Amino acid sequence: MRIALFVPCYVDQLKPEVGLAALDVLEALGFEVVYPEAQTCCGQPFITAGERDRGRALGEHFVNVFEDFDEIVALSGSCAASIRRQLPLLAPNDRTKRVAARTREFCEFLVDHGVASKSLGHFSDRVGLHPSCHALRDLGLGTPSESRAPARIDPARMLLSQVAGLELVDLTRRDECCGFGGLFAIEEEAVSCRMGLDRLADHRGAGARVIASTDISCLLHLEGLAKKNGFDFRTMHVAEILAASLASDAEHGFAATGDGLADGPR
Repeated sequence: MRIALFVPCYVDQLKPEVGLAALDVLEALGFEVVYPEAQTCCGQPFITAGERDRGRALGEHFVNVFEDFDEIVALSGSCAASIRRQLPLLAPNDRTKRVAARTREFCEFLVDHGVASKSLGHFSDRVGLHPSCHALRDLGLGTPSESRAPARIDPARMLLSQVAGLELVDLTRRDECCGFGGLFAIEEEAVSCRMGLDRLADHRGAGARVIASTDISCLLHLEGLAKKNGFDFRTMHVAEILAASLASDAEHGFAATGDGLADGPR
């Protein structure tokens, strides 16, 4: 099985440590991963801005880079949603559909391969989980609070629940938007900031010390607001928490692959 790691633009440019953490986690769990150096933006910012032709061109480049891989692991729910849901509409052909079907958000990929049933190390802190809107509502990774449909798996929550010492706090409004929304944060700055402050207030009220998400875009927005207002939060991608928890076990002599995951994906 050939697995490719897709690192979104804002991770590459602003938080490259998230990409390195994800690679550490995947390799610690026994997966052989390739980072295709020809990768660029998936086209999501252009698609959401209505620039369909530019979004299509970047999406087609994504297909050219990743089509030979069996699975593509994306470090963003919004990017994964754009590839899975939007690109096949912009470029409706068999190649695009195959690549779209093989693309998985990072936590989704791990759960699909049985990782959530394993012990995932130790991380002592109170964590508030922020689901990104695209991961939740476009990819169906969890059940939106407004939905009456049967409950769906939340891969990020499943993984974090397997980390010893980590306490997931309960939010009053567990899946409300943080206010980022790409261009929305620029064009509607005041509304975006007010929404972000509401989310921070909910995490503070729940006693969270760490805000975690599958999307760095959401976390950068919340981190900026927290710093500006003097709130003492850490923001961490789920991959960073898992990398820290698995490294903690390794330091204490418990190898992350000791439960059989080193044999590869199930």
